[in-house]
Amino acid sequence: MNLHQFRFVQEAVRRNLNLTEAAKALHTSQPGVSKAILELEDELGIDIFARHGKRIKRLTEPGRQVVRSIEIILREVQNLKRIGEHYAAQDSGTLSIATTHTQARYVLPAPVARLRQTYPKVSISLHQGSPDQVARLVLEDGADIGIATESLSHYDDLVTLPCYEWQHMLVLPPGHPLLERERIGLEDLVAQPLITYHPTFTGRTRIDQAFAQRGLTPQIVLEAIDSDVIKTYVKLGMGVGIVAEMAVQGEERTPDLVARPAGHLFGQNVARVAFKRGAYLRQFVLRFAEFVSDRLSRDLILRAMEGGGHDYQL
Repeated sequence: MNLHQFRFVQEAVRRNLNLTEAAKALHTSQPGVSKAILELEDELGIDIFARHGKRIKRLTEPGRQVVRSIEIILREVQNLKRIGEHYAAQDSGTLSIATTHTQARYVLPAPVARLRQTYPKVSISLHQGSPDQVARLVLEDGADIGIATESLSHYDDLVTLPCYEWQHMLVLPPGHPLLERERIGLEDLVAQPLITYHPTFTGRTRIDQAFAQRGLTPQIVLEAIDSDVIKTYVKLGMGVGIVAEMAVQGEERTPDLVARPAGHLFGQNVARVAFKRGAYLRQFVLRFAEFVSDRLSRDLILRAMEGGGHDYQL
């Protein structure tokens, strides 16, 4: 048996048992992938996959155990590479960050700049996507660290740590009638066209839950993944915006935008950092996490990585 066979099995599972897609992802041929998997099955003396004719249909029970072992083996192979990189070049390399637009645009510029000052030979690779895409990038070794609000704590193979809380803000054009109210309520918002995040982004779940718990149906006229896009359409008078407070810090009142806290309506959200469980973290990865939040420390992160729980609450 060899690592190529292990990677073929792993990628076949990732691609929903589609060997053609697995072969494309690994830059090889579909017959080559199929042959390698059959050879591994012959060597192990078991069927990893159940087949109908030549088509793979599902994982067998022993196949599930094989896949779990393969994941551990390939993770440790990746760790060996990282250990080599770490000790061969203590202060250089690439930090790969997976995050959402809001984090990349409003939260990470200062930590990234600090990291570059501290490790000038380290380059940054920034991947933006949905929270689920962030999680998958970390799980599939496409990123060293993930940062998002939604979804990260839902994956057993991720170690997640809370790094800061934030609330939503209402953004309105100057002179909007709601600004005359001392305290804006959910009933007030139901009567307004609303502009906010796509359902999988930036705490949207809490917004939906707040309305649902009161039996209210909001008029959401535009959804976006970009806070700046939301603010742009609010300025055009299309409706009341609901954005993350990071997106309006320093902009509580500008000539074309007024912001009001909405924590009393939608509660508090928790932004989290995530690492792949069992991964080897290079020194500059740990340092970057410390720059993201003063709640995080190298020792805390390493304890979390060594523990068996799903999360460490701060």
